[in-house]
Amino acid sequence: MSKKLVAYFSASGKTASKAKALAEAAGADLYEIKPGKAYTKSDLNWMNPLSRSSKEMKNSIKPALADKDAKIENYDVIFVGFPIWWYVAPTIINSFLEAYDFSGKKIVLFATSGGSGFGKAAQNLQPSAPNAKIVEGKILNGSVSAAELKAFANAF
Repeated sequence: MSKKLVAYFSASGKTASKAKALAEAAGADLYEIKPGKAYTKSDLNWMNPLSRSSKEMKNSIKPALADKDAKIENYDVIFVGFPIWWYVAPTIINSFLEAYDFSGKKIVLFATSGGSGFGKAAQNLQPSAPNAKIVEGKILNGSVSAAELKAFANAF
């Protein structure tokens, strides 16, 4: 049986609640990916091209992480969750992947979204973890049962 970690970044709390439910259903450990400088509401205003999140996404700026304590070496499968921003993962996910050695690991993506799918998230993240296998997992919007989450987690 593989040891699993659910690592997630959540800007509004939606992804956090899905990550916690997934970790519980999977019997996995939980790790929050936090930026070194917390995002404010104005930082997250995607309608403002001068907001922090808009600049990061437009210019591929990878924000610093608050810590690097995920202990990736202890896990075989790492579920990485995030809200979809501009049809891909926020660049903090690249920061997270680049902070560790994921060689030989399986990374399973999950996300929350206002309506779009994964887009090119897996393709855009692969260079940040070149020796890992990144798998497009599941969009976890709305109500998702514990049984559904367990089945999803057990597929990996």
